[in-house]
Amino acid sequence: MDKKVVITGASKGIGKALAIRFALEGYYVAVCSRDENNLKALADEIKSMGTRYPLFYSVCNVRKREDITAFYDKVKKEFGAIDILVNNAGIFLPGQIMNEEGGVFEEVMSVNVASAYHFTRLFAKGMMERKSGHIFNMCSVASIKAYPNGGSYCISKFALLGMTKVLREEMKEHNIKVTAVLPGATYTDSWSGTGLPEERFIPAEDIANTIFQISKLSPRTNVEEILLRPQLGDI
Repeated sequence: MDKKVVITGASKGIGKALAIRFALEGYYVAVCSRDENNLKALADEIKSMGTRYPLFYSVCNVRKREDITAFYDKVKKEFGAIDILVNNAGIFLPGQIMNEEGGVFEEVMSVNVASAYHFTRLFAKGMMERKSGHIFNMCSVASIKAYPNGGSYCISKFALLGMTKVLREEMKEHNIKVTAVLPGATYTDSWSGTGLPEERFIPAEDIANTIFQISKLSPRTNVEEILLRPQLGDI
C-alpha cells in the first residue's frame, strides 16, 4: 500500500524540497501553507515531473486552530490515516528578549511550537490506532545553542525540541517513531539578500533526503535526533 505523508509549511524551502522528494518516491503527499499561489505552483511543478499522484494542498494559517482542524479534516477525508507527519511550519523573527516588539513571542511560539502540538494531536490519532507512524519535528541548531539576536526564535526551538522528547516517550508504546531534525543554516528564502555565498549553506534538498532516508529505516530503529550543519560551520 502506498504511504501518505503530510508536510506543513511546504510551499518553499525545506518543506518544498520534502514534498518533491516524497512525491517522486511515489507517496501520496498533502501539504499546507498560507500562500495559495506558491502551493499551486508547487503542485504544477510536481505534476510536470510525472509523479504517480498529484499533490494535495490546502491553504492553512497555522496560527489559527480552526485552520489546522480544517486542514486535518480535509486530509482525513482524502487519505484517511497518514504514515508520516513532518511539522515543518516555522517563522524566524530576529530580536532580543528585552527589545522585541510586543506580540513577537506569542506569534513565534504559535507558529513554531503550538502548531506542531496541535497538528500532532490530530494526525497521531490514526497512527495510534494502527500502531505505526513517524513524526518529524523541524527543530534547529537553535534548539541546542542560543545565539545573539535569536530571541523568541531560540526560545521556541528549545521548546520544540523539548516537546519532541516528551512525544518520543509517549509514542514508544504505540510503535510510533518521533525524530527531531536540527538543521543549521539552510539555503532558503529566509537567507535571501544576506550576500553570503550559497556554498556556506546546507541545500534544502539535503535535509529532505535525510528525512526520507530516516523514514525508510526498519521498524526496530528510531533516530531520535539528527544534527546537520554546513560543512564550513555555523553562520
